[in-house]
Amino acid sequence: MNLISGIDITAGALNAQKTRLDIVAQNIANTSTTRTPGGGPYVRQVVSFETEMMRRSFGGGPALQSVKVGTISADRTPGQQVYDPQHADATSEGLVKMPNVNLSYEMVDLITASRAYEANLSVVKNARQMAMKTLEIGK
Repeated sequence: MNLISGIDITAGALNAQKTRLDIVAQNIANTSTTRTPGGGPYVRQVVSFETEMMRRSFGGGPALQSVKVGTISADRTPGQQVYDPQHADATSEGLVKMPNVNLSYEMVDLITASRAYEANLSVVKNARQMAMKTLEIGK
C-alpha cells in the first residue's frame, strides 16, 4: 500500500472530525442562547459524513475511500419551554423558548469525536514510523 494514500485518507478523516468538534463546541457555547439574529432560540447543528472516492496516484487497483463532511444541518428536535417571566425573551405567559441543545448528548459527541480524532492521529504516526523504517531498511 502506498503510505501517502493512507495518510491522505486519514487527513480527510481528521478534517471531518475537526469540523465535528467545532460544531459540538458551537452547540455547547449556545446552550442558553434564546435570541439569534434570525429570531428565536439557537438551533442545534448536526454534522453528517459521507464517503469520498480517492484515486490512487500510481499502482492501479481499486479506488480508496475517505470520509468528508457531507452536510451541516439544523436539528429539528423541538426545544423546551421554561417558565421565567423575568427573562427578556419571555412570552406574555412567562414562557421562554430554549435551544434544543442537550448538554449530555453534546458531551458524548465531544468525547466520541475526540477519540476518533486521536485514533486518526495514531494512524498518521504509525504510517510515518513505517515510512522511516522503510527508509532505514533501504540504506
